[in-house]
Amino acid sequence: MHLLVSVRCGAEVAAAVEGGADIVDAKEPGRGSLGAVSSGVLAEIAGSLPPRVPLSVALGDPRDEEELGRALGALPGGEPGGPRYLKLGFAGVECEATVRATLESAVARAAALEGRPAVIAVAYADYGLAGSLPPDAIAALTAASGAAGVLLDTLTKDGRDLFAWISPPELRAWAGETKLAGLVAAVAGSLGPGSIRAVVGAEPDIVGVRGAACEGGRLGVVSAARVRAIRRELDEQVIAT
Repeated sequence: MHLLVSVRCGAEVAAAVEGGADIVDAKEPGRGSLGAVSSGVLAEIAGSLPPRVPLSVALGDPRDEEELGRALGALPGGEPGGPRYLKLGFAGVECEATVRATLESAVARAAALEGRPAVIAVAYADYGLAGSLPPDAIAALTAASGAAGVLLDTLTKDGRDLFAWISPPELRAWAGETKLAGLVAAVAGSLGPGSIRAVVGAEPDIVGVRGAACEGGRLGVVSAARVRAIRRELDEQVIAT
């Protein structure tokens, strides 16, 4: 089970890696759940990352081909050490055909990038508030589009965690069905130490955090000690399961 830690600048990379992050994710939390960093900040993050640590990049919630193109245009072109994962969500998009077309386009465009990064669709557990499709529908469209996996997250960032919107048994069922479809199953959503046991019980491939890894909440600064504590709790729960 891999730990993903979201960073908003190059200065946070060292703390994330020192604390035990398996994947470092470039995201601007001030712009929402999937806020994209600027191209300059992305280059700074990529340049600060050890070669052994994969980079994930949040692309936001593109509603059409034009928005997707702008998001992908911010990625570094041709350099080694580019992103391993590209995350995109669908807040405000409730049309299945639009979601599938956007994912298929993202997969095709990613295949032309250095390293052929994997496309990860983001499903929102609070999909009613997000104006998006339910997680099961996003997973089905992800499989049909040829994308690599699904991240279950929350659009709402008001202190409530993922389990305000989905129960542990429902999460376990979702993760199991997602993996059965041959997809990577990732889980995030304001997760903290108290959430880790239930998350591990669902057996996802990746667990993502931001706020719990920071001093001062999700808009604060990543702390190596906080990341280390999450890493320790995650490993202990995996062993106990």
